[in-house]
Parts: sequence; structure tokens; C-alpha cells
Amino acid sequence: MNQLFTVYLLISLNTVSIAESTAQTNNSNTTAQAVKSLKLRSIGPALMGGRIADIAISPSNSSTWYVAAGSGNLWKTTNAGITWQPVFDHQSSYSIGTVTIDPNNPETVWVGTGENVSGRHVGWGDGIYKSTNGGKTWENNGLKNSEHIGKNLNDTRNSQVVFL
Repeated sequence: MNQLFTVYLLISLNTVSIAESTAQTNNSNTTAQAVKSLKLRSIGPALMGGRIADIAISPSNSSTWYVAAGSGNLWKTTNAGITWQPVFDHQSSYSIGTVTIDPNNPETVWVGTGENVSGRHVGWGDGIYKSTNGGKTWENNGLKNSEHIGKNLNDTRNSQVVFL
């Protein structure tokens, strides 16, 4: 819950900051000129649907976050949310229900697929995945018929034990 509050606070502060700077600009021509040079680009997990299922922040580097989107993909930032990259594009499931980082090895990331909510809009998953290189590659570690994994916990005493 603390991590969600931190992310919410950062988003809120950025929104207030943008609103204040916009309010100070009275010249609409100047604003129009500045906006004209901006190009649209995908910057992260808030795409159409935008259902965030889980967030994991690295215990060793607070600028590295993983955001699990129930509506599709796992997103990673290494600069506290300034830029994002999808890291789960090439797997057989798109819907993510949960993400955790191994507390003993921050390069090991666990993803439970299949958002754990009900509705016609929900995609199902095909098990639990593990990455040992910070999301560069993934291996399905079973539970292929589970369809919805809503929570996974790492045992802090033994990284080989994961509770789902």
C-alpha cells in the first residue's frame, strides 16, 4: 500500500506542477507554438484500458519499478517513471495479475498472469513466470491452467520458495 501511495503522490505532484505552470501562461499563441513541436509517443502503462493490477519497486534501487497492467503487459522504469518500456511482450499471455521482486536478488522478477477480477473485459493467464535478468527474458514456471493469479509472495529466507 505504501508503494501505491508513493506512485499516487508522484503523479499528483506532477499534475499540480503542470497545472500551475499552465495557469501562469496567459499567452495562448506561445502555448500553441510550444505544443506544436511536441510529438505523441507511448510513455508507459496508462494505455487504453489502463488497469494497473500491481506495482513492485526494487528494494535495492528505488528508481526501478515494475507495473503490472491487467489490461496488458508488464512495464519497467529505471528512472522512477520518467520513461517506461514493456518487458513482457513476447509471452503467450498479455494480462498480468501480480508482480514481485525477489528481496534477495532484485534481478529476479516473478509475474503471475491473468488479472484477478471478474468481468467480460478480463484476460486470463497461463501461469507464473520468472525472469532472472530484470525482465529481459522469461520462463514459465508452471500453473498453466490457473487462468488468474492475483498475488505472489517471495519467502525472504529462501528465494526458491514463492507463495501464490
